[in-house]
Amino acid sequence: MGSTPEAPLDGKICVVTGATSGIGLATARGLARLGGTVVLAGRDERRCARAAARLRGEIPAARLETVVADLSSQAEVRRMCLEVARRHPRVDVLVQNAGARFVDRRLSADGVEMTFALNHLAVFASTLLLLPRLRAGPAARVVVVSSDAHEGWTLDLDDLQGERGYERMRAYCRSKLANLLFTFALARRLSGSTVTVNALHPGTVATNLGSEAGWLRVRLRNLLKRSLLAPEQGARTSLYLATSPEVAGVSGRYFDDRAEVPSSPASRDEALAEGLWRRSEELTGLRWEDLAAAGTAAPLPRSWRCGAEGR
Repeated sequence: MGSTPEAPLDGKICVVTGATSGIGLATARGLARLGGTVVLAGRDERRCARAAARLRGEIPAARLETVVADLSSQAEVRRMCLEVARRHPRVDVLVQNAGARFVDRRLSADGVEMTFALNHLAVFASTLLLLPRLRAGPAARVVVVSSDAHEGWTLDLDDLQGERGYERMRAYCRSKLANLLFTFALARRLSGSTVTVNALHPGTVATNLGSEAGWLRVRLRNLLKRSLLAPEQGARTSLYLATSPEVAGVSGRYFDDRAEVPSSPASRDEALAEGLWRRSEELTGLRWEDLAAAGTAAPLPRSWRCGAEGR
């Protein structure tokens, strides 16, 4: 595709999860170059600091902040959102980029399978918790990095965490389907509001995703990187959805290479999406009705503080 217009972001607050490397870092770089105040969210303090220092070296005028959180933990998700909300009365762009694959089935601090906890529940919870800040400005955009890996899969609502049998690619692909089901369900709930939400496939990108794999798979992945997209190319659609006037007001869509494309039939299954939404509320302790009703200038909901204070 050709060049795509990007609007200046002067004065706008942009939060990017998984922002210390790969597509997330490239997305943060693009947003900073457009003048946005970019909050880089990552799980390691030193990596966050290095990423911010790198971007400041490349973009001396960049306005950058960092927030450290392991998003597989619901307490950490709440703490991150609380910190962002304390710093900023509104959020204009939220890019949900963090994600991972895990070779073996392992559990988060909350006892939830890690792929599902990080790739879906963190996206679900942090978006809902930041909703009052997203609604506080004239227009806000939520961008969810999914994948074409969702195609051909469905979800078993009675076995969302692979308890009946775990395989890393199946868990990952289903989590990417969950991203789309969430995106479309949230868009329906936000219809008529000032907040839009869209999802995307970034392309097959050379990143550190899958670094938890065994040494042989990691070596193979590194050999294949030469044929993969660079992170900057993978970030193009995220930046397009976060900034372009062409998609102002567009919501509940799926994009690839900055163009709307159809997603799988399963991703459009509203009954499945609502079932996943209910299970996500149960697992996070968050209710749409409570968070949607919170005014943009209201005190921070008490539920944000659950497990977050004193950490």
